[in-house]
Amino acid sequence: MQYNKRIMNKWIYGFVFLMLFFSCKHGEGEYHGVVEKIEAESKNYHGVTVSSEQYHDGIDMIKISEGGHEFLIPERKGQIKMYACTECHNKPLSKMQTEGEQKAHWDIKLVHANENTMSCVTCHNPDNMDQLKSLTHKEIDFNKSYNVCNQCHTKQFEDWKGGAHGKKIGGWAPPRASMTCVNCHNPHKPHFESKWPARFNTQTVKERE
Repeated sequence: MQYNKRIMNKWIYGFVFLMLFFSCKHGEGEYHGVVEKIEAESKNYHGVTVSSEQYHDGIDMIKISEGGHEFLIPERKGQIKMYACTECHNKPLSKMQTEGEQKAHWDIKLVHANENTMSCVTCHNPDNMDQLKSLTHKEIDFNKSYNVCNQCHTKQFEDWKGGAHGKKIGGWAPPRASMTCVNCHNPHKPHFESKWPARFNTQTVKERE
């Protein structure tokens, strides 16, 4: 009886050893981490044959480099109907306001942050309306307006640089092309309003009531 038990234990130990050996050498345990696995599995990767260029054909694009990521974004200034701003803003903003001059967009209501925190000149440069500005009064080109947004929205900016936030133009096919903050969000009122989907289950609505 003891002899049979010893034989059985040897078989069990042998089976466990083989399982551990093969799982460590040829399974998930072959790699010490996710990064190592990605690097190993991608050694023979030579890219894809599809391209995103057909999807942004006709859109003026500019190449940017942010945090080690290079990609294309839509050119912005060519899409602003009344650019350059200095064609109308030919006097200091304070003087235009005191003289009562009315401009087309002076009725914009800023719904972005607390009025004690943000005003028009938080982002727009009153000394040069053809440029935006940072909180430290450095000029920012309209084509790179995301550098205004990233001063407060740092997490979203980091995700956007890496490709996890924002809409892609042409999906993940190279060359990478991404929408910027203002392509999706109205900078004066960036919050998306809640809305029902085009079709929804009315029975579910009744049950929730």
